[in-house]
Amino acid sequence: MRLVFWGTSSFAVPALRALLGEGFDVVGVVTQPDRAVGRSRSTLVPSPVKSVALEDALPLFQPETPKDEAFLAQLHALAPELSVVVSYGHILGESLIALPMHGTINVHASLLPALRGAAPIQGAVRAGLAETGVTVMRMVKALDAGPIMLQARTPVARDETAGELEARLSELGALALIEALTLMSLGKLSETPQDDSKATFAPKILREMARVNWNESADAIGRHVRAYDPKPGAFTTHRGGDIKLFGAVVADAPAESRHAPGTVVSIDKRGMVISCGTGAVMIRCAQPAGGTRVEPEEWMRGRGIEVGERFGA
Repeated sequence: MRLVFWGTSSFAVPALRALLGEGFDVVGVVTQPDRAVGRSRSTLVPSPVKSVALEDALPLFQPETPKDEAFLAQLHALAPELSVVVSYGHILGESLIALPMHGTINVHASLLPALRGAAPIQGAVRAGLAETGVTVMRMVKALDAGPIMLQARTPVARDETAGELEARLSELGALALIEALTLMSLGKLSETPQDDSKATFAPKILREMARVNWNESADAIGRHVRAYDPKPGAFTTHRGGDIKLFGAVVADAPAESRHAPGTVVSIDKRGMVISCGTGAVMIRCAQPAGGTRVEPEEWMRGRGIEVGERFGA
């Protein structure tokens, strides 16, 4: 079966490698254009998917938009029988979805219909779900609403970050994709409509969504910080600037009630304990604006933070 693979982020890499390793006929790879990084924005960096495509000498396409006419002509010329989409980053129109003979399938990082949208992994961590997984579904016009072809489940560890969960789900998604395509080739893959009444959503992450609300409970703040670790990083304000926080766990003992939410209660080699609306959270790593990640004890020695200071004030 002639496949076109659509993907951009590192989440898509295991799926593409799995297709190649299993001998599937990948006739084209579509990814987003190289993006400028760094403060000067002068260095262009390819997507992780592009790097794999170049390694394997696969036909590569990087349209600024999938609606680009020249790109569409090239895609038609490939005559794909199936498109596979894994974390591509653009919404495909109906004509693109229906272009291949067998349509288009997608690997989504949640157990649909839960957590439809752009940030299901962050949504699972922030919600404190005990279990999540991946869904292989047939793509339709509506967002993440197509029939379910196959699902694979996995528990979410108590203190797991979104980055750690993403790495596991990317491998799980690759295995699920291969299983689904194998069953499809044997004519043994059934499709189950989603129950739209049970749908929940995890929209694209906007900057303000990552701001820490110190009036929440220690458990909620811990989940919030882990949900945006490593990117974009949960943040709060400190000495007039923003600071990102990482490695959050609920502290062994709650802060004393006299400490206002956001107050630094203690700092040692284990991390920095901060009072919350109820209880306290320990932060194991911080990143001041314009700086690199630093352990709180080292940050304190450099006079960047002191016990008694209050974040978000």
